Amino acid sequence: MNIFLIIAGILSAVAAIIHIGCIYFGAPWYRFLGAGEHMATLAEQGSMQPTIITSGIVLVLSTWSLYALSAAGIITRLPLLRIALILITAVYLIRGIAGFFLINSPMGRSPEFWLWSSVICLSVGLFHLVGLQQQWANL
Repeated sequence: MNIFLIIAGILSAVAAIIHIGCIYFGAPWYRFLGAGEHMATLAEQGSMQPTIITSGIVLVLSTWSLYALSAAGIITRLPLLRIALILITAVYLIRGIAGFFLINSPMGRSPEFWLWSSVICLSVGLFHLVGLQQQWANL
């Protein structure tokens, strides 16, 4: 069992659950979590677009959680485990770093969103990276 990958898997699962909250609670959660006024307005109008987009994010984060827990030895070994974990780690780290360069971007999200989401992604990516390094020989 690898504590870093267990933590990474739990953090991805929590992020998925928070995104489910956005789908369930709608515009107030989209606004609070910084998804942008456009997404919040679409949710208020009853558009399916925020639900579809957020459901995709939930699916990705849930899958990433399962891969981290698989690599940690908590659940059964999933296919392509090593390459999947490399890609998941890379996405988290790249998103975490890139977000700091987008703090003043006109992409509809607040500077606070970019700051906090980047810190979170970078942290989760680092848990993945350390866990991946520790488990490398077993993957």
